[in-house]
Formats: sequence, structure tokens, C-alpha cells
Amino acid sequence: MSAARVLAVSVLAARIAYGAALIAAPARLTGRWLGPAAEGDPAQVALRGLGAREVLLHAGGIAASLRGEPVRPWLAASVAGDLSDMAATVAGRRGLPDGAVPATLAVAGASALLSVAVAAAAER
Repeated sequence: MSAARVLAVSVLAARIAYGAALIAAPARLTGRWLGPAAEGDPAQVALRGLGAREVLLHAGGIAASLRGEPVRPWLAASVAGDLSDMAATVAGRRGLPDGAVPATLAVAGASALLSVAVAAAAER
């Protein structure tokens, strides 16, 4: 496996770990993002769904990479998820804690840029 593919698998694995953590402890991971709302059952339902998206999407990317199939579509879907998280955060900004929007834009934006860079390197 090329170094670029190893990097892609590493990034995808990190996203799986994040998703698993969201499923296991959604309020703990998202308190700074969502504030006290993260403690409520309705928010935890959505957060666990987000965690499942992360696990399944990125596991598919790892499987494709290990089979030597294109990983770019999986990373593109990951970027789409990051962008949707950013858009949802901006749309709901009035109810979020101070600093949540810029922090989310920075983290999700950096994640999206990393995925774009890895996708470009993995397909060479």
C-alpha cells in the first residue's frame, strides 16, 4: 500500500474513532459545541446518528482503500458531512454557546481541507 493510502486509512480511522466516541458519550464530546442542550435525550439521538454516520462512512472508505478501490468518493462524502455540520452550526448559531461557531468552523473546516488533501494524494 502506498504512503498516500496509508495516510488515507489513518485519517479515516481517526474519523471512525471520533464517531464511536460520539455514539458512546455524545454529551461529553459536544458540550462546548452545543452547550447544555447536548445533555438532553433529543440531542443525544441526533449526535449518536452523527456518530454512526462517521463510523459507517469512514469504514467504507477504509474497506475501499484496502481493496485498492478509489477512496476519493468516500473522502468527498466526508467533506460533504463536514460542510453540512458547518452549515447547520451557522444556521443554529443563536442557541449555541459563545465561541461554538468559530470553533466548529475551524475544526470542521480543517477536517474538510485535510480530507481534500488526502483524497488528492491518494489518487495519484
